[in-house]
Amino acid sequence: MTLLTTWPETGPDALVRRTSDPVEIAAALAPIGVRYEQWPVREDVPADADSDTVFTAYRAEIDKLNAEEGFQTVDVVALHPSEDPQWPAKAAAARQKFLAEHTHDDDDEVRFFVAGAGIFYLHVAGEVHAVYCEKGDLLGVPRGTTHWFDMGTSPAFTAIRFFHEEDGWIGNFTGSPIAERFPDFDEIHAGYAA
Repeated sequence: MTLLTTWPETGPDALVRRTSDPVEIAAALAPIGVRYEQWPVREDVPADADSDTVFTAYRAEIDKLNAEEGFQTVDVVALHPSEDPQWPAKAAAARQKFLAEHTHDDDDEVRFFVAGAGIFYLHVAGEVHAVYCEKGDLLGVPRGTTHWFDMGTSPAFTAIRFFHEEDGWIGNFTGSPIAERFPDFDEIHAGYAA
């Protein structure tokens, strides 16, 4: 289940909002320009499915979103635990890339979770919104929105990425240590799963 937790930007000592209701989540995020919706989950698509399988399963939804938004590039990104002895180092490096607060000047950050989970932290208007996304969730973070992403210390997800620009993901890092003040993926996931 998806979870939205909102705190003041000063830290997680005070809670502004916490909900797992998809309608409430969409309504809370809409005023800051963030798109949240749920697509039908294809239970026959394995968590580690290849790109062709994912594209085939979600073709109707991808085509509809492309028609609405005019995306130039759509791809599938996946990160799942592996027996590879290099896996822990690869996972840590992948996670570190997104943990710092940043913006995107030229594109929105739009992701649909085919499998697994991740958290987008949105720092907007004096608040931090942690959106725990799972299988079936689509989140669209508008260009210019200050945010960061955490996939946890043992990433396990498959997501469809949508880009208006062919260059893809280009982050402008703010240099702020704000992400260090808030619960990370592992903390939120452990509390949510309990």
